[in-house]
Amino acid sequence: MLPVILFLFSCRGKTAVPAFESGPADLSFPQLAERWDEGIPLGNGVLGGLLWSREGRMRLAIDRIDLWDLRLQEEMHGPDHTFRSLYNLWKNDEYEKAIAFRDRLHRLPYPTKIPGAALEWDTSALGDVESVHLFLEPAVCRVCWSGGAELHLFIHAEKEVGWFRFTGLEADLDPELLAPDYSGTGEASEAEDQAGGHLSRLGYPAPVIARDGREWSYGQETSLEDGYDIFIRWRRPSPGLVEGCWSITRREKDEPSTVRVPVVEALSRGFSGDLKDHLRWWEEYWNKSSLSLPDPVIEGHWYREMYKFGSCTGLSSIPISLQSVWTADNGQLPPWAGDFHHDLNTQLSYWPAYTGNHLKEEQAFVDWLWAVKPEAERYTEQFFQSRGLAFPGVTDIEGRAMGGWWQYSHNPTVAAWLGTHFYWHWRYSMDEDFLRDRAYPWIKASAEFFDDFSIIDNDGRRRFLLSSSPEINDDSPEAWFVRITNFDLALVRWTYIKAEEMALALGQKEEASMWSGRLREWPELALAEDDGRLLIAPEYPLPYSHRHFSHLMAIHPLGLIDAARGEDDLRVIEASLAELDRLGTSAWVGYSWSWLACLRARAGDGQGAAEALRIFAEAFCSPNTFHLNGDQSGMGYSNYTYRPFTLEGNFAFAAGVMEMLLQSHNGLLRVFPAVPDEWDNLSFDKLRAAGAFLVSAERRDGRTERIQIFSEKGGDVRILDPWPDGRTRLSGLGGSSLIEDGRIIRIRTRAGDRITLSRQN
Repeated sequence: MLPVILFLFSCRGKTAVPAFESGPADLSFPQLAERWDEGIPLGNGVLGGLLWSREGRMRLAIDRIDLWDLRLQEEMHGPDHTFRSLYNLWKNDEYEKAIAFRDRLHRLPYPTKIPGAALEWDTSALGDVESVHLFLEPAVCRVCWSGGAELHLFIHAEKEVGWFRFTGLEADLDPELLAPDYSGTGEASEAEDQAGGHLSRLGYPAPVIARDGREWSYGQETSLEDGYDIFIRWRRPSPGLVEGCWSITRREKDEPSTVRVPVVEALSRGFSGDLKDHLRWWEEYWNKSSLSLPDPVIEGHWYREMYKFGSCTGLSSIPISLQSVWTADNGQLPPWAGDFHHDLNTQLSYWPAYTGNHLKEEQAFVDWLWAVKPEAERYTEQFFQSRGLAFPGVTDIEGRAMGGWWQYSHNPTVAAWLGTHFYWHWRYSMDEDFLRDRAYPWIKASAEFFDDFSIIDNDGRRRFLLSSSPEINDDSPEAWFVRITNFDLALVRWTYIKAEEMALALGQKEEASMWSGRLREWPELALAEDDGRLLIAPEYPLPYSHRHFSHLMAIHPLGLIDAARGEDDLRVIEASLAELDRLGTSAWVGYSWSWLACLRARAGDGQGAAEALRIFAEAFCSPNTFHLNGDQSGMGYSNYTYRPFTLEGNFAFAAGVMEMLLQSHNGLLRVFPAVPDEWDNLSFDKLRAAGAFLVSAERRDGRTERIQIFSEKGGDVRILDPWPDGRTRLSGLGGSSLIEDGRIIRIRTRAGDRITLSRQN
């Protein structure tokens, strides 16, 4: 568990600058990283920073979440680009034309996320770096040099400004502001895997950079006559002390720059004043939930992932993209354009928000989806020529389709995949207004699309003209299936089931009955005859090791197949996981291991879940814990050894840890459902369960000792009795309780009830 913030002395006690007690999950290094993707990450959801060393100079890459080149791929949105046209090319054995069309669009360098700039300092006169430490709880980085100087850095959790403060200086130390190489006049770093080429491909003019005393100003014209501005100002309040702050703002066409405002206001508040407010925000963030595990690797990594989650979501009204506020600082366009992938990446990135009790931070995702819903409706009508709601599988920041492999960039179930987050936001908050105004309308529109877009097969069942299972068979013609895949079918079935549930919750019984009737028109999930495992599609088993467990969606995250329901479902889960074991991990990437941990936790396999999490943390992450996709350990966990940085594997890891500790996905609360046998002593505090219940629990000497439940909204909570010998004691009960099916305790709660379950001795 993270320590309480303490104001101590800094490295040697020579200054009055506050420092903090080191925590076991902190990042600590003897020197600055020499790669950008190993730098110290700072952020507040809008601004981001990466501290590292380039060619002997300390460098802070600074970024902003909404810096984008938004030039449109016109052909992607033209009237001739439709699902029917793709289908005809596939049907007529002319699919190479579709691939050529995609490749032609791919050669355009836009739309894309773009980097901000960087500050550099020549610190050679300060001596050698002795330590680089990121204190997770206060979200402050400290660097100490052998000559006695120190640097403290943070990005304000509530303001669009970043601070730096040097102490113990014997001479002046001013920053230099360096622009990204948009003009192509410099030399780019070695190209990263999946990068989009040199920044000069964008064709931007050189920026306007000026220094005036102790300040830098920067103006960059980008595309569509938009641009962004950077302003830095610093001061020397006393001998040996230099402090300053910076900000980045976007500038719309013909609008004046406002970038000086946040910096001037920050300097008027002062470093100490801003730090105090910053610490208060992070203290509140960490107080939302916590855990204590006997495995230091898994516990420490969970805290690091939740730190990054807060750094990506705090102020932002824009969801987590592939790299969020940490765009590549290497002279290249970011991997996969730094875009929004909705075949997996954005969805996995928000998995930890629910059980982790961070619905406020998750709110930006569903708000953004709702804001771009009109664009999705236009896309549905233009591309699918259908009513209802579909959603592009790859989008820019405005929700516009960007293209990619057609099977996932234009998959008909993407809106349903995204709809899981509307459903979960409602179920974990029990916000009736959100259910009525946002969640049910989104799910209902997705179901209406399935009604309109599907066709009736010869057996009287519904299907799509073509179906797929990301990213099986890549972008070949064989990636399309005539018989509906389990990926698509699981999302279709889930959508109708949840539409019925939501309609009933809103008192709309006729609509609920309609959705249950629609569900019966679709086939059941395809299972293997020999062992009952989930197939890719009917009579099509998983043919090889693959990174994307798209055929297992029904197990996790959708919960259509649930071990808690009995032996039949458990048999499907175990057989499906056994197939992954047989085929091996050669084609896996990092997020595969995080997702596997969630799957194994749903199977009650704590040992397997913990092993998958350790492999992810130790083999697929850089020293700063960024998920690098490929195996960096040399241990042979994957044939992929490349290192493009994306975030979804990080956040799915955090979700996997919590799946081991608390599950409530189908209305049954299960405490410690999948912990390894050797985890004798562990606890968690204020994890959130569906139904708006906050749960805390403790396990000692291999036995659950105590469970506490706080009911935010009231209602029934059903909990699997951890003491099936009838020795359960309830206290704090304001309502009533009864036993269902021998092992399930149902408690009727009122809003504000605090209930304790403990074992009678």
